[in-house]
Amino acid sequence: MTQTTLPFLKGHGTENDFVIVPDPDNAIELPASAVAKLCDRRAGIGADGVLHVVRSAAHPEAAHLADEAEWFMDYRNSDGSIAEMCGNGVRVFARYLQHAGHVEPGDLAVATRGGVKRVHLDKKGDVTVSMGRAELPAGEVTVSVDARSWPARNVNMGNPHAVAFVESLDHAGNLYAAPAFSPASAYPTGVNVEFVVDRGPRHVAMRVHERGSGETRSCGTGACAVAVAAIRRDGADPATTGEPVAYTVDLPGGTLIITEHPDGQIDMTGPAVIVAAGEFDEAWLTETAFG
Repeated sequence: MTQTTLPFLKGHGTENDFVIVPDPDNAIELPASAVAKLCDRRAGIGADGVLHVVRSAAHPEAAHLADEAEWFMDYRNSDGSIAEMCGNGVRVFARYLQHAGHVEPGDLAVATRGGVKRVHLDKKGDVTVSMGRAELPAGEVTVSVDARSWPARNVNMGNPHAVAFVESLDHAGNLYAAPAFSPASAYPTGVNVEFVVDRGPRHVAMRVHERGSGETRSCGTGACAVAVAAIRRDGADPATTGEPVAYTVDLPGGTLIITEHPDGQIDMTGPAVIVAAGEFDEAWLTETAFG
């Protein structure tokens, strides 16, 4: 029997790490069980998620976006579940496209389940992603860890977030399990939960439980949600002031700069690195998925 191998790469953005699976023609099956094994840090390659790289025209969920963006980021959480968006993932996805020779430094568009994202590849190494506008659903939300509870800001960045300002990041606990939230109707498909402390003027630090992945070293959409919540809390809404505002957001894996503009558009700037490339056995993947 002929053994077939499939290429992969490993990359990270502020230590939010991903297995990258190049598949321009959407020919590789990636059931949830296979994704989970790829992301397993002991039995697989290890990552917070999978970036399945597909041409938009070849994927049924993105074909309608092919005229706007050649490439589709088919993103999966480490448990195999499908996610609408991943901000750090978009930066690493764009860096991979450059690494593979598909794009040059400058501007490009990436299709995601959360819409088309505009990306700028800086020649110095940083990647800026236009993350779109935040939605701020009405209604009070509470998050809880152990015996503590906090009011949280409901922010949607193409995926759902609950942002809680706390006295100490230790109050978030170990974040292995998803923090409890109420009301349940606020997040029918689960939520990413951010715990935030102040570090200085327009400077915050956070920890995050990512839905489907547990605590991660970084979350791009989470950093955007945190900045949006902090801007509202601090009375600096650019739609009111007419001036863009930038917040520095420290995460366990590094620092991101989040800028909100008067029209509501949010830019996220930070590093993205390709660290390794290799191959895995297709038979192993098949056994993982169906064995």
